[in-house]
Amino acid sequence: MATEEGIVVEAGPTGARVKTTRSGACESCASRGSCSTIGGGKEMEVEALNPAGAREGDHVAINFESSALLKISFLLYVFPVICMLAGALLGHWLGSALGFSGSAVSVVLAVLFFLLAFLIIKLRGDKLAQKDAYRPKIVRIIKRA
Repeated sequence: MATEEGIVVEAGPTGARVKTTRSGACESCASRGSCSTIGGGKEMEVEALNPAGAREGDHVAINFESSALLKISFLLYVFPVICMLAGALLGHWLGSALGFSGSAVSVVLAVLFFLLAFLIIKLRGDKLAQKDAYRPKIVRIIKRA
């Protein structure tokens, strides 16, 4: 579980905007599109679910599920490499079978599969960002305003 602390800037019935400091966990977060940086990019605002009932000005702890972080990390870092390798292997086999240069076809298919992987990531990422399991949650109120 990745946990960060922040201050609630705006609270609604189901969600809240929390001002926090950008960390390394932000790079692999599925909901990073719902965050906006402030100032020099160090501070940011995060849209989080608010099951704890935090109010504006409260100092809170927000949580990101580790399993969701691992799934997104795999999707962002490992999946494109697997697709590129699959394209290269298929291209080498296909090029040799059709009488073309196996290396040339391998490079072309590797690049195409790599780009296809990013298209899949974009489409899948948009769907995942809508699910509550991939959104940060306010888990406790550290200090009331």
